[in-house]
Amino acid sequence: MINMTPLAEQKRMTDGQIDKAVANYRALLVKHVSEFLSEPAQVVLGQPELASDTVAVFRRRVEAISNLIVRHVKVNRNRTPQEILDATGRKQYTDSVVVSGMPRGEGEEVEVFFFQPDKSVYVNGLISDDELEKQYELRNLKPDPYSMATANEADPAFANSHPNGTHWKDPSGKWCFIAFNRWHGDGRYVDVDRNGNDWHDYWWFGGARK
Repeated sequence: MINMTPLAEQKRMTDGQIDKAVANYRALLVKHVSEFLSEPAQVVLGQPELASDTVAVFRRRVEAISNLIVRHVKVNRNRTPQEILDATGRKQYTDSVVVSGMPRGEGEEVEVFFFQPDKSVYVNGLISDDELEKQYELRNLKPDPYSMATANEADPAFANSHPNGTHWKDPSGKWCFIAFNRWHGDGRYVDVDRNGNDWHDYWWFGGARK
């Protein structure tokens, strides 16, 4: 079972959504009211940049999820990591130790969100795993190699135009990764390894909702 939903053509934010945003902000202030003193709070309320700073944070989060591809997949978490890779039918370039440590994740019915970070976070066309993790956090997503592999199993051609990957840390704190792509010579492949290299800006990254 799989759906692809490009979130491209969206209507503008509605009045109801604005009302909800204001209500959420008010509820949060009420919840934390004991943490703010009245006099300094009044000074801050008089600062014109307060509203623009708040809108900037909101805008940054909206823009972060405005270019997504969503896949709905049914994940078999009982498979071993090697079985997950084998099911994709792709040529494998892997480290067996890293494969065995691949996180299985949770949930049978999963929506996988594929995204590309904004170009502004890349340095010379590259993004580090540490920065990539921040991009997951920004979108309220978590890496889920099993669901991403399942999405690529269901649609082997997806990685032809959308090379995609994700990462996780091993017990020693080193970044590991899984990546799906296509070479002209070897065809479609999956790569699982431990690597300190940064990601190029053509990669898409997959994750599940937290």
